[in-house]
Amino acid sequence: MYSFMNDYSEGAHPQVLDLMIKANLEQNGGYGQDIHSEKAKEYMKKAMEREDADIHFIPGGTQSNLLVIGSFLRPHQCVISADTGHITGHESGAIEATGHKVISVPCKEGKLTPYEIQRALEENAEEYTPQPKMVYISNSTELGSLYSKAELEALHAICKEKDLLLFMDGARLGSALMSEANDLALKDIARLVDVFYIGGTKNGALLGEAIVILRDELKTDFRILMKQRGAMMAKGFVLGIQFEALFQDNLYFDLARHANKMAEKIASSLEALDYTFYEKPVSNQLFITLPNTLLEKLSKEFKYTVQEKLDKDRTVIRLVTSWATTEESVDALIEFFKKNR
Repeated sequence: MYSFMNDYSEGAHPQVLDLMIKANLEQNGGYGQDIHSEKAKEYMKKAMEREDADIHFIPGGTQSNLLVIGSFLRPHQCVISADTGHITGHESGAIEATGHKVISVPCKEGKLTPYEIQRALEENAEEYTPQPKMVYISNSTELGSLYSKAELEALHAICKEKDLLLFMDGARLGSALMSEANDLALKDIARLVDVFYIGGTKNGALLGEAIVILRDELKTDFRILMKQRGAMMAKGFVLGIQFEALFQDNLYFDLARHANKMAEKIASSLEALDYTFYEKPVSNQLFITLPNTLLEKLSKEFKYTVQEKLDKDRTVIRLVTSWATTEESVDALIEFFKKNR
């Protein structure tokens, strides 16, 4: 059975494992203060053209989100998010557990615009309401859509005008940047947001995300806050080595490009067969509307995720490709849809 359920089913790319094995018996410094973490940071700063970036390696995405939001907001402040945002319904109330409300906003394609942000500000302007101080976005979004450069610049402008922090969840940033529909560069993101993270878990690493802080006043004591919230690993070099392998020769981008290529092959074939996409396919997440009669057959050969039941006859499923998705599995999936059209 082939799995298109997610992009973290496999372990790690061989180059990541090779470097980890090579460094296995080294005696490294602890808590992320080691030569491998420093090398990884150098490569990443070069890629984003920001020598002043403050980079920290964190085990996972939910921990990165709660660490950033919980650290940078005061007790009475809250965060604005699209209603499809990962922090709204996929993290077991992790943000709320830090004491901060998530203002969930319905929006098209899972993307916030200045209009939704302005409306959220107006609806939470009284002294007895939680005070919005941060805008949370994902790129790519939970619906596989992308923010364009113009859209991100518009968000940057309103956040600057309203004195809001702009935070980008980059769990699937590699796929976003390598999409043929993308016009953002990593350096643009580093210029337009206050803090973001580069996801490794879903793009070739065993685990790990890299939080990148650009706004100077947010950098103070962040390591202390990491330790306080259990995000500082004694063996921090385990994360550093992986990002060193991913960024020393652009492997990170090559892996994301492969995931997108596999998704594009599936999408083009299904479009030719007149299947309907719930959201326009532009990244490694594909959302397809299928008749319920087809799902039972599909589930016997492939793993996928149910996104939404539209009605008694139709269901939206999600198919996800990864750095390790094979041509064989993609061809088998396409052949299934051809036979069952």
